[in-house]
Amino acid sequence: MSPRDRHLTPALAALAIALLLGLQPVTTDLYLPALPLLAAELAAPMAAAQLTMSLVLLAFGIGQLVMGPLSDRFGRKPVLLGGLALHAAASLGATSAPHIDALICFRALQGLGLAASVVCARAMVRDLYEPRQGAHVMTWALTGLGVLALASPLLGGWLTAVSGWRAPLGAVAAIALLTLLFVAWRVPETCPQRDPRALHPGPLARSSAQVLRHPAFRAWAALVSATYGGLFLLLAGSSFVYIGVLGLSPWGYGLAMASASLSYMTATFFCRRLLARRGLAGAVRLGAVFTLAGGLGMAGLALSGSHSLAGVLLAHWLYNFGHGIHQPCGQAGAVGPFPRMAGVASALAGFMLALVAFAVGLWLGQALDGSLRPLGLGLAFFALATTTIAWTLVQRDGERFELATT
Repeated sequence: MSPRDRHLTPALAALAIALLLGLQPVTTDLYLPALPLLAAELAAPMAAAQLTMSLVLLAFGIGQLVMGPLSDRFGRKPVLLGGLALHAAASLGATSAPHIDALICFRALQGLGLAASVVCARAMVRDLYEPRQGAHVMTWALTGLGVLALASPLLGGWLTAVSGWRAPLGAVAAIALLTLLFVAWRVPETCPQRDPRALHPGPLARSSAQVLRHPAFRAWAALVSATYGGLFLLLAGSSFVYIGVLGLSPWGYGLAMASASLSYMTATFFCRRLLARRGLAGAVRLGAVFTLAGGLGMAGLALSGSHSLAGVLLAHWLYNFGHGIHQPCGQAGAVGPFPRMAGVASALAGFMLALVAFAVGLWLGQALDGSLRPLGLGLAFFALATTTIAWTLVQRDGERFELATT
């Protein structure tokens, strides 16, 4: 492969990565305003409705364990094209699902397709950039992701109000198809050297063990898993709180989620300045202050019995702001030590994150009780976990990239 084949300008790279990573909030956030309505229309219990969210993440996590090594073996682009095609087809199938079981199956297939998009996007960052430069490009990409995350609940709320719960799933299919066309047209292969042994059980096991042993990987993967656990709690549980407890309409809920996405997007701009002055570890040390404030604030509202919309929004904004700092640093940091095993490292980090989210979804299906308490106490738990990791493991091991053996 020639250097020309791998060339992407930073702006085009950020756009491509934003679209690929942005398919994750499109798959989840655009669908959120429809959750209460589909549960009612399909006569689905709360646990089954939550499975349409949490099973996406489980399939997404398991899929990354396959897609990561596949992308190291065959290159990023063919894996991307296949995954995006699967995602678009599953999204179309979900729009016509006759019952909750069929919808859950189609959503799981969406998760498998999504795995290719996200794991290859993270690996592409390491293909093209060193860790600190990669984190900078990642902040631009996650700003673009923030735009998609901001627009998704607004579009989903409007479509749900106008056309019912199936319309947002049709919009997800259209966006996945457009992303597929963009990748086919504009994104070159970035993998610097395909590994013909990437799928062999022995080398794959050794590569995975090497990644898992690395202290920087463990620190960053733990941080990303913890901060995303809280975010997924807000994604999967907030519609039932904002709509069912606080009385917002689907459109009003979309506005609330869009405002939280705006907070996240603002944090990605702030993170770029932090990276220049404090580095990766220093940035997340400060980001944890916002995370902790949001989590403890939501818990305080829940324990006091308050139904203050302003208070819930403020806590939501603060947590999302912290997440907007942790996410670009954590995603770049987790693959940073592994220039020749970026696919495996990305897959393992994504699998850990997805397991946490799946567990959150299962717990929410049983815990949601028509009050703010599950959301508030759960968010406080993940805020404390994220802050502890950011102030201990990341400070000690987060920038030990030079110790990797590849």
